[in-house]
Amino acid sequence: MSETAKIIVGNQTHEFPVLTGTEHEKAIDTRELRAQTGYVTYDDGYANTASCESAITFIDGEQGILRYRGYDIQELAIQSNFLETAYLLIYGELPTIPQLQGFRHLVLRNAAIHQGMFNFFEAFPNNSHPMAILSAMLNSLGCYYPEMASNNREQDLEHLDNAATILISKVRTLAAMSYRMKHGLIFIHPKPELPYCSNFLHMMFSEPYAEYKFNPVVDRALNLILLLHADHEQNCSTSTVRMVASGGANLFASASAGVCALWGPAHGGANMAVIHMLEQIHRDGDDGSRFIAAAKSGDRSRRLMGFGHRVYKNYDPRAKILKKTCADVLGTLGVSDPLLDIALKLEEAATHDKYFLARKLYPNVDFYSGIIMRAIGIPVDMFTVMFAIGRLPGWIGHWRELATSHSPIHRPRQIYTGSPRREFVPIDKR
Repeated sequence: MSETAKIIVGNQTHEFPVLTGTEHEKAIDTRELRAQTGYVTYDDGYANTASCESAITFIDGEQGILRYRGYDIQELAIQSNFLETAYLLIYGELPTIPQLQGFRHLVLRNAAIHQGMFNFFEAFPNNSHPMAILSAMLNSLGCYYPEMASNNREQDLEHLDNAATILISKVRTLAAMSYRMKHGLIFIHPKPELPYCSNFLHMMFSEPYAEYKFNPVVDRALNLILLLHADHEQNCSTSTVRMVASGGANLFASASAGVCALWGPAHGGANMAVIHMLEQIHRDGDDGSRFIAAAKSGDRSRRLMGFGHRVYKNYDPRAKILKKTCADVLGTLGVSDPLLDIALKLEEAATHDKYFLARKLYPNVDFYSGIIMRAIGIPVDMFTVMFAIGRLPGWIGHWRELATSHSPIHRPRQIYTGSPRREFVPIDKR
């Protein structure tokens, strides 16, 4: 007999089915609650509400578990790469060799953008934030592929393979162009023979007579950052993508909305906050010791950014992976940076001090990714852009999942707290 839950409203008892996920998580299915009782549930921020059923990502924050399509994130980090993982997230299974070769070929060969899009960049002020540019350009990109951005669900799904690889490829080019525009540098054309991440760094940092030098350690580190950020269940930006898609919007428009949601500092700006914290410690003439002591004393102005996580009550499994990668990158590049020295001191304290261990304030993925990107030379205002590049395959996977389901348009309810009905008073009588 299927499990049910009872909700008592007044003197009437109503039964609702209980849904059980493949990892035994449970949810009370209240879709018929309003029809049966006239009531709705209230859950500010949806912190305790499942908005969908999804087969893409599983998280157990208590145990520190993250899996993409059933595969442990640590196995993927060691044995896979960003493009193979992107295929997995979008299509649900690991690719065969021919499938991966075809997918990689389309991505690596599709980086160039249409000539008309160069003109768009000229219209942005030089001080425009790269996330604003990226969102606008991803939406505009769909204009060049009307057959893939038709807002006709059947047609958009028919062209999904091409649309996905176009987005995953060209997002690097658009991101690099936004960086170079802001710094008054000429645009650098992509080199399709380079690996995915190195081609992006080439477009970011090459000069006409001094090309970016390929570094396998740096390429692997950036690959890992993107892979580890590729999906993270129903967060703010992913839920935004699904909500926009639920109205029938095409993949380009939905991804653009995801960028806007990710731009918010409470969502995509966590690794930026880490660097800002380190800069403040350095300006104060501290090596981190005074900051740690103040944080332990309860001084809220000395909050450790990049430590602890809303979801994970254990060590963020992504942080364990990037910790070693961080050491490899710093060792390979031989970077001398006082901010990085402070970061390592904070990390040492947080991973050994009983105060932080008791509160489970472990370094999270944002702490290490921020340090790695700074060492590579990526400026702080591009950190969230890097997050968006990594998250794109997850957004595409969720768009596809929703578009192939029978999910209705998303339409949350509310509890109205405004004025009751009032009589209108003409302005000359007020």
